[in-house]
Order: sequence, then structure tokens, then C-alpha cells
Amino acid sequence: MIQGNTGRTVTNSSQAIRRSSHITIVSETFPPEINGVANTLKHLCQGMLQRGHSVNVVRPRQQHETKGEVACAGDQLFSAEHVVTGLPLPGYPDLRFGIASARSLTRLWKVQRPDAIYVATQGPLGVAAVTAARRLGIPVSSGFHTNFHSYSQYYGAGFLEKLLCTYGRWFHNRTAITLVPTRKMQRTVADMGITPTGLWSRGVDCHRFSPHKRDEALRQQWGLKDSDRGVLYVGRLASEKNLQMAVACFERIRGLHPQTRFILVGDGPLRKQLEERHPEYIFCGTRRGEDLARHYASGDIFLFPSKTDTFGNVVTEAMASGLGVVAFDDAAANEHIRQEDNGMKASLTDDEGFVDNALRLADQPTLLNRIRAQARLDALELNWTSQIEQFEQLVFNQPTKVNDHAIDNQSISFL
Repeated sequence: MIQGNTGRTVTNSSQAIRRSSHITIVSETFPPEINGVANTLKHLCQGMLQRGHSVNVVRPRQQHETKGEVACAGDQLFSAEHVVTGLPLPGYPDLRFGIASARSLTRLWKVQRPDAIYVATQGPLGVAAVTAARRLGIPVSSGFHTNFHSYSQYYGAGFLEKLLCTYGRWFHNRTAITLVPTRKMQRTVADMGITPTGLWSRGVDCHRFSPHKRDEALRQQWGLKDSDRGVLYVGRLASEKNLQMAVACFERIRGLHPQTRFILVGDGPLRKQLEERHPEYIFCGTRRGEDLARHYASGDIFLFPSKTDTFGNVVTEAMASGLGVVAFDDAAANEHIRQEDNGMKASLTDDEGFVDNALRLADQPTLLNRIRAQARLDALELNWTSQIEQFEQLVFNQPTKVNDHAIDNQSISFL
């Protein structure tokens, strides 16, 4: 049995989920774009296909696509896709939001009617999708993947936070259920007035991300000897990731251990500024697949200073790669890190505690090695298979919302 924060219980009987169901996933971002949402949807789509479902994707045209051309993610991720007009997101020119009318999606889904629709993002495309689904009486669920309302304070627009919270509440409450990745986030969105919610966490590919991918030649390229520490950051180089904390932390480490190197994997609007201020840092840019896994495994200490992520897939990827993770007690770290056992975490208000945790790992090789080994062991328990099954239970067992009222799926044919 699965129970959300409203007390709603979802049965896990085999009869409740129709095999070979047709699900449509709607998202403003999708592989091969690199971010947490796209990464999660990649594993979701692959898992749903493997379980025999038909998966249709609705997404915006990506940055380097031309009309009539579609991006190739390198893996089979869908049965069919519908690409709409994409425009750059302000402040994130490499990310897009989709432009589509509810009328056009209604026409699409009248011809190819999904059994369920999952809307992963809250942009204009998501609004159109929810509206179309409600018109047609198709069960629609949403995902709370991104803390957009909390981003405003990092871009000088903190006054918009309440407005964005109101919008998020309106958007998600028009869907049958909102899926969140952690119990803490479940409480957070409930406090925002979003209800009901269901807990849908994340897995990690421990075959791809592994300590065995460590590359001594790469470490030499970074200027590291066997006993030297590589401090790693993987993610977007953007203000909301709290990168100033990572920089301050590394500088404290380097003050005591001058041979330590700071390796940043990823790209974003802060890269140019960081390169100008810290030319001695190692900027690797965007890395994918086995190359990304090699970069992870070749580090030693992993800094995750974000206070805005809803989950942070990079935390579990770093654990799977056998790194000593330093994070704040939030998102994935709150769910999976145990202090001084498989990682280090500090409370959200304790910046000095974050730095102290990193210094302890840099100063105490025995502690670091023990934590790295335990992190790998714990990551092996975080598989995607169980999470795909959980997604099925939550999404395929929802009532249909029409004009703000819930009706039973079995009754829809009589309306």
C-alpha cells in the first residue's frame, strides 16, 4: 500500500495497473539536455518502455534543433513524440519553454488518447497539457521537480517568491496528485497548500557510476598525485546552486592542503566569471555518459552546496562513484546521507558546519576512505526498478479532474 500526506491510499494490486498502458509525459526539458529533470525523465521513460508501456513525449524544440529535426538522446526513450515551438528561458538561454495551445493538445489526444498524462514542468506547455487533459477527462498527475519560487532570491527578484508560490499551488492543485522526491519536500509542498502529494524518489545507475571508473591519467592531467585530493563539483554553474559556498569551502581546504585541486564539471551563466576570478580551477565543461562517470570516480571529495534542489541526482551519483559527499541536510542528502557514516551534512543555516565537514574529510584520510566505501554500498540499494514501479502505482491509479471536481475513471465513459 502507498499512502500520501493526505491519507489517500493507493492499492498495489496487480489488477490496479493495466499492463501495456499508454502514458504521455509532458516536459519543457528532455534528454539530451543535461539537468536533473531531464536525467530523471530519461530513466523514467526507459523504465516504462521496459515494462511494456507505450510512452509518448510532448516537449519543446530544443536549442540546436531545426523544424522537422529532432534531437537524439542516444537511447530509446519513447514510442512517439510531439515537438512544439520552444523559446529560451530568461536567464537560461540553453533551456527552453514550450508554446502550445490546449486546443492543439486536445486534438492530439482525441486521436491518440493516453491512459494517463504526467506533467513534469510548470511552464506554459504544462498549463496547456493540464487544461487539455481535464477537458478530455484523462487522469493527469504532475511532478514537483524544481524549486522555481526559491530561485527568485538568487536573481534579485525575491519579491516574486510569493507570487510564484501562488502560481505553483494553482498549477499543481489542478492535477490529481503531485509527485515529490523526498519526505521533506512532501512536507514543504503541503505547507504551500499543494495537495494531495505522493512520494516518488530517484534511483541511481550503479553500473555506470562506479569507483572502478577512476582514471589515474585524468587525475595526473588535473595535477593530482596519489595522496592529493580532488575536490569535485558537478552541476550547473548558476547562482541558485550556491556556488559561492563551494568556492569559499574549497579555498579553506586549499589553505591547509595546497596541492588540492578544484574540478568543476558542468556549464552555466557563472562559468565565465568563475574562470576569470579563479583561472587555477579546472573547468571541464559538460560531460556525458562514461566520460562523466570517469570524472566522478577520479575525484575524492564532492561538494553539493545547493539549498534549492528538490532532490539533486548528483548526490547519489557521487555516492555510487565512491566519493565523500559534503552537503546540506536537505533534498537527497536529507534522505540518504548519514552524518559521518556515508557522507557529511550540515543544517541549512550552518554554512560553517558545511566547511568544517569538508575540512574533516580533507584532514582525515581514514574517515574519508570509510565514508567513501559506505557511500558506494548504500548507493547499490538505490535502484531505478523499484522507483518505476512506484511511479506506476501513483500515476495509473488517479481519479480524473474535470472542472475542479474529481470523478472516477470508470465513470468517464458514461458522461
